[in-house]
Amino acid sequence: MERNQLETPLFTALVEHAKKDPVQFHIPGHKKGKGMDPEFREFIGDNALSIDLINIGPLDDLHLPKGMIKRAQDLAAEAFGADYTFFSVQGTSGAIMAMVMSVCGPGDKILVPRNVHKSIMSGIVLSGATPIFIHPEVDPNLGISHGITPESVERSLEQHPDSKAVLVINPTYFGISGDLKKIVDIAHSHEIPVLVDEAHGAHIQFHDELPLSAMQAGADMAATSVHKLGGSLTQSSILNLRGNLISPNRVQAVLSMLTTTSTSYLLLASLDVARKSLATEGQALLEDTIRLAELTRAKINEIDHIYCVGREILGTNAAVAIDPTKLLISVKQLGLTGYDVENLLREKFNIEVELSDLYNILCIVTSGDSEEELLKLVQALQEISADFKHQSDQNVEISVLLPEIPVLALTPRDAFYAESEVVPFEQAAGRIIAEFVMVYPPGIPIFIPGEIVTEENLVYTQKNMEAGLPVQGAEDYEMKSLRVIKEQLATK
Repeated sequence: MERNQLETPLFTALVEHAKKDPVQFHIPGHKKGKGMDPEFREFIGDNALSIDLINIGPLDDLHLPKGMIKRAQDLAAEAFGADYTFFSVQGTSGAIMAMVMSVCGPGDKILVPRNVHKSIMSGIVLSGATPIFIHPEVDPNLGISHGITPESVERSLEQHPDSKAVLVINPTYFGISGDLKKIVDIAHSHEIPVLVDEAHGAHIQFHDELPLSAMQAGADMAATSVHKLGGSLTQSSILNLRGNLISPNRVQAVLSMLTTTSTSYLLLASLDVARKSLATEGQALLEDTIRLAELTRAKINEIDHIYCVGREILGTNAAVAIDPTKLLISVKQLGLTGYDVENLLREKFNIEVELSDLYNILCIVTSGDSEEELLKLVQALQEISADFKHQSDQNVEISVLLPEIPVLALTPRDAFYAESEVVPFEQAAGRIIAEFVMVYPPGIPIFIPGEIVTEENLVYTQKNMEAGLPVQGAEDYEMKSLRVIKEQLATK
């Protein structure tokens, strides 16, 4: 039946319950805020605290939804073009782990791009699956990875016909999409499901100028960060499922294993209202957002030595569509790192960006942004360009350093649980690593457990650290040492 997307069954019922002002002999112990630090209570507000509730009878249960949560999830499924939608209070990371663990068990193969988020690798470690890495296409000018090509998926499936799933990032953190529809068609011709990390695509379903969403492209499952670009509270996300290659009961069971039993109704209600806004006003809101972003892109591109990426980078099988609401700004011509520019924006202009790397900064534009705020960004970049133009040399071709993909010698789970020892960082080359090393954000690993450490990747790690970028994941956060598998010199 056609449901009314203006309804918010979950949020409305919570507010009605709170209005009754029942005496609460159940958790949370702050009891509508009365048992809480008064300063925090005053700041956060009585309304929010009155709906910070628990899965009591009238309020349904995320682990076995039959009432208002089920109705809210059904509305979301309709809005996102899915057969089933599961709400996640463990962020998209929790949804991604559930997605991987729903289709993979110990020893099962899963095709994944090497530039995956750490949550995908966590799902692979927990499931005991063997990742078969597909090299993403790389943009050597920007120093970023795009998508994987349909051809590389086809090749990998021919070599590994027993794979349990293909995982695709769509769109990438930088808003670039590969040919997801073609990848889905190829995988489905082998009866293999396609899982999509759609962390950066909660909004793309709702405007036809944006890349195809996972559900529109016919994918089987997608973990979608509604909190990132869809307007819900941080840590709230959804898992969309369609088709008959994956059992919804299995997905629900795995999600339940990974999800707290004390689910936050504030987060769940925010998903309900975000879905309403996207479904009923998304087209109009995104129209304005895209216009603002394109206007800002044009202004940034008038600034000397600074380049904001646009549609001109499309045209390969790994980059067929772009989300214009992502402003990927290359600053390497100024002789500065993205990290330098992030700090200048923070300290001098009180502007915070989404991400910086060795060469770029990333700013995301949503319906929550105003023209005035975007003008501040443009003016700040104009000032930075003027201050540092003496450093830039247009004739010098700046070489972009990208990590190579190490050889996987053991499954990530075997390496993670193997007997290990700590060695000095500079002596780790040739050893099998037993921990993660990544730059977060974007959370893409340089090393994952089971890979053979290479000299080149040690250099790349140091380069990122010297630039001040957030290298993390290893036990020794100063990165003076790495955990490797005990006394086992790997041979290439």
